[in-house]
Amino acid sequence: MSNKQILLINDMAGYGKVATAAMLPILSYMGHSTYNLPTALVSNTLDYGEFNILDTTDYIKGVFPVWKRLGFSFNAIATGFIASERQAGIVSRYCQEQAALGTTIFVDPIMGDEGKLYNGVTSATIKSMREMLSVAHLCYPNYTEACYLTSFQYRPEGVSSAETRHLLDHLRKIGPRSVMITSIRIDGQPSVAGYNHLTDEYFSLPYTEIPVHFPGTGDIFSAVLIGHLLHDEPLGASTRQAMDAVWKLIDLNKDNADKNRGIPLEKYLSIL
Repeated sequence: MSNKQILLINDMAGYGKVATAAMLPILSYMGHSTYNLPTALVSNTLDYGEFNILDTTDYIKGVFPVWKRLGFSFNAIATGFIASERQAGIVSRYCQEQAALGTTIFVDPIMGDEGKLYNGVTSATIKSMREMLSVAHLCYPNYTEACYLTSFQYRPEGVSSAETRHLLDHLRKIGPRSVMITSIRIDGQPSVAGYNHLTDEYFSLPYTEIPVHFPGTGDIFSAVLIGHLLHDEPLGASTRQAMDAVWKLIDLNKDNADKNRGIPLEKYLSIL
């Protein structure tokens, strides 16, 4: 398993194991050289209800020319929270340039959950995320985000297998090569569904829910998934590994008093 160079373009929380703070230790532990570019500095996880955010778009705009002059390159780029439409344009252009040089682009279009958008997410954000998806080799919105990206109606009770494939196909029309939808209830069963462009196959992987909410579990899923994919493991197997890792971590921490800070990952890296 070869060491890969991966750039994380995501927000950084000062208090809480989410986004970059969750992904960086996992990918490093899995043997990859991991670098980061914060899209925003966030005081704490949004679950506390009060927070402060600094948009870093101007900083990012100045970083890319420096990296270009220095000749920095990456095997993969993983994008997460995008702070503005302007930032999306800058980041997507950079991803497009790097993809043309052979870099694999992973996009997690972080916008909302449980049928609702997160605080501060607007129609401009949705448009920005569609732009990000158009340059992705693999994207993996949750069910809520998939509905907003495709203008499908969100249904709390879930969807059928045929409707899931229809939703996946509409995500593919935006431009990504392979697509997945996480946290989607298919015929009553919580699942991760996807389409793998390398094999031209659809798949559905069921799981058992633990009725506990932690921020950052999507970022853990993303990091474990990418870590295995960068070890040249198949998409389906990598997805199952990521699902199992998230389940184990939630189960081990379900009795934590303050769940808003996320899962204390450093204690559990060995189980990944």
